[in-house]
Amino acid sequence: MPQLVVDINGQRRTLESGRSYTLGRDPACDLRFEDARVSWRHAAIAYEGTGWQYTDQGSTNGTYGPGGRTDRLTLAQGTVLHLGNAQDGPRLEFSVPVTVPPVAEGPEPPVWFEATTRRAPGLPAQQGNPTPVSTPAPVSPTMIRNLPPAARVIRIGRALDNDIALADLQVSRHHAELRQLADGRYEIVDLASHNGIFVNGQPVERQLLGEGDRLTIGHSTFRLVGDQLQEFVDTGAVTFSARHLTVEVDHQGGKKVLLNDVSFTVPEKSLVAVIGPSGSGKSTLLRALTGYRPADRGDVLYDGRNLYKQFAELRSRIGLVPQSEILHKELTVRSGLKYAARLRFPGDTEAAERERRIDEVLYELRLDKRADNRITALSGGQQKRVSVALELLTKPSLIFLDEPTSGLDPGMDREVMQTLRGLADDGRTVLVVTHSVAELALCDRLLVMAPGGSVAYFGPPDEALHFFGYQSWADVFQAFENYPEHPWAERYRGSVHYQQYSADVDAEAAQSPAIAREQSRPPKPQSWGSQLWTLIRRYLSVIASDWGFIGLSLLLPLVLGGVSTLIPDNCGLAPCDNGRNDIARMILLVVAFGACLSGSANSVRELIKERAIYERERATGLSRSAYLSSKIIVLGAVSFLQGAVISAISFGFRDLPAQGLLFKHAPAVEMAIGVILLSFTSMMVGLAISALVKTAEKTMPLLVMFAIVQMVFTGAIFQLFHKPGLEQLAWLMPARWGVAATGNTLDLAHTGPVVVTRPPAKPEIDALWDHGISHLVINWLALVVLAAALAYLVGRLQRRHEPEVMR
Repeated sequence: MPQLVVDINGQRRTLESGRSYTLGRDPACDLRFEDARVSWRHAAIAYEGTGWQYTDQGSTNGTYGPGGRTDRLTLAQGTVLHLGNAQDGPRLEFSVPVTVPPVAEGPEPPVWFEATTRRAPGLPAQQGNPTPVSTPAPVSPTMIRNLPPAARVIRIGRALDNDIALADLQVSRHHAELRQLADGRYEIVDLASHNGIFVNGQPVERQLLGEGDRLTIGHSTFRLVGDQLQEFVDTGAVTFSARHLTVEVDHQGGKKVLLNDVSFTVPEKSLVAVIGPSGSGKSTLLRALTGYRPADRGDVLYDGRNLYKQFAELRSRIGLVPQSEILHKELTVRSGLKYAARLRFPGDTEAAERERRIDEVLYELRLDKRADNRITALSGGQQKRVSVALELLTKPSLIFLDEPTSGLDPGMDREVMQTLRGLADDGRTVLVVTHSVAELALCDRLLVMAPGGSVAYFGPPDEALHFFGYQSWADVFQAFENYPEHPWAERYRGSVHYQQYSADVDAEAAQSPAIAREQSRPPKPQSWGSQLWTLIRRYLSVIASDWGFIGLSLLLPLVLGGVSTLIPDNCGLAPCDNGRNDIARMILLVVAFGACLSGSANSVRELIKERAIYERERATGLSRSAYLSSKIIVLGAVSFLQGAVISAISFGFRDLPAQGLLFKHAPAVEMAIGVILLSFTSMMVGLAISALVKTAEKTMPLLVMFAIVQMVFTGAIFQLFHKPGLEQLAWLMPARWGVAATGNTLDLAHTGPVVVTRPPAKPEIDALWDHGISHLVINWLALVVLAAALAYLVGRLQRRHEPEVMR
């Protein structure tokens, strides 16, 4: 049956007769375009008995052939069409393929032969008939623009009023200017864009461009060649290579190897599975490949560019779906993606543009009918697709997934793997780390890791068991365990599979010079204030969706405040007739305990439960300080309300002194300030605990310990002042200052029990409790200083949980 080859901006695809192919921006089209000048459903191509016919389907900007605009055209060898614009619209060139010689005969495949072609049927697996490791179509510019001599300034951006308009949401509306200098040279200038510009992989604000320099803006790369500006658009057809990756960690005074000389090349538009027993370095490999934890030795190459050195430029081209969910499950699918899009796209992106991209991704992953469902109400497979949708927002060429089928039943396992197969078929390269071996046949390549972090096999999945000489993967993994000293890596390096699929990686590495490990800090796609506002709104949405948290936050201060009212007293909190009030100290102790417990309970799980979300967002440019500030602001407001409720219940129904120190006619308000500051500082302690621990289960014991220790160090149970060492330790306890701040108003130093150390010496008093404005202000400032110190500590602790490239 006749075939037709279409070359779209350097990317080739073979069309088969017997069906019709649609062209347009619709994700459901067979040939998709991102250019805004292409209509949603632009045209169709079909074989109609006597030849291939192109039919424009009423597109807005039309189709242009050799004779101008056309609605219908017979396609032949060498026919060239432009979509949307006769000069620089997307270019389609058609040709008739030649017959491919049998691979077994030895000739090189023709240039249009796809790199992902599998082993020809009928050949024995052990002889091999390898997929070309890297045989991409010849790289040609997506578009060539002549630079007129009179044009001194060429503006580049997303808006249509630019001289070069890029239909890419990673590009700001007015991103950069290419300026011609008096001597004829060109200079690129960043126009305060959100995602920056990169010259030869490094971020710059102003840079002279020489012949051969690579300028990157969003997914587009430009090169100056004479008086022409050549544009290359990254549409996903890229290779990905690991060269001699080695990772070591300190272990018992020596070095433990987690990854041992791992090398392989992933063909473009392919699905690769990584399997291996526990402890074989799969997760370590994933972090090394994505730049989260760069390898100690070796390089990762994205289409020939060093990922570690040029992470700032390439980070938006790589999507990562960790095993833990990277969206708040309390939100709906659309809401979760909406907040993620706000954080990842430039600040000048309009809401309609973000919504349009979200709709495209939801449609592509068959989630459009679930868009208004809460994520927690979806099945496990659907939840994983939502995480994939999040990563697809920025149109990455490479997608990595860590155990996406963990905990899923066989049916959902197949559903997820079929989704990943579809992503690869649509033009992306997908690498998935998995324990499941049921659906490996869907993959183009299989990487098997052996204990010790070395490669035991890399090649087609249907040849892997034959390579190991076993009937099942259970037998293979058992062999890894039973024969740990077997040289699995050496066996693979001596095999024909290594020669066919990995040997060229080592050869290229040997010929390439070592690349310096200079890392550039990625720019932030949003301003600090914009990120903070988005994070606050998202956090409030999460809280509003969590009725359990709301109920507990309301109930806790009511109960803790109510407990203090059960303590019987004769004089309230005011001095009794004898000038003393021994029970006041006990009441303030209970109030302080309630403020400490409620404040810290609010925040003790907040950071650890979002650790996977934070780590992923940090890699995409999230500001650490904006993230922590959003938590402090929202949780601080909750703590303020809880402290106010506890104070209102504890102090509102008791007799108080006639006057306060600063608030003469409102002593209750003055005392409430101390309780609120104590609640806020305790909330900061909870954040510090949440940033410190590795698992959520460890938070509750530490929370209980904190509350009890605070009760002991209030100074209301036993004497702390004039106790060297003990008194200084108590200065680090928020409850010590909180009780003192409320005790100043009551003059607790003189109305509480008298401390006599050496009768008949003069009774000693706790100076922090004395009835004086200076003491009150000192106690308030001490709580503020403690809160600030804790905020700094939280930031340092949180840094440990970030991708290493962002530290």
